[in-house]
Amino acid sequence: MQLIQYEKCSTCKKAVNWLKEHGIEYENRPIREQNPTKEELAAWYKKSGLPLKRFFNTSGTLYKEMGLKDKLPQMSEEEQLSLLATDGMLVKRPLIVAEEFVLTGFREQEWEEKLL
Repeated sequence: MQLIQYEKCSTCKKAVNWLKEHGIEYENRPIREQNPTKEELAAWYKKSGLPLKRFFNTSGTLYKEMGLKDKLPQMSEEEQLSLLATDGMLVKRPLIVAEEFVLTGFREQEWEEKLL
């Protein structure tokens, strides 16, 4: 299982602490240094069963600076995936990528259901 995160993100820190408290092992992947590729994002999106919008870091500075709230609805999935692959700061984090599922963001109840 891979944890894709930004170490300065407070939500990511909470997620890491939660994983440690529950003794769950994971491979750490820093999102700034190892930005997900378009192919990875497309595979994760399909596996997650979530709307593609859930993969965007909607509270991030870059998302707001780019005015993506208004632009995303007019963009195709292909265009959105390409955009996500340009900068890890656009991607919702933390991301858990496991063999059977993908989780975006840290929602404790959702993580308990999938990981415990």
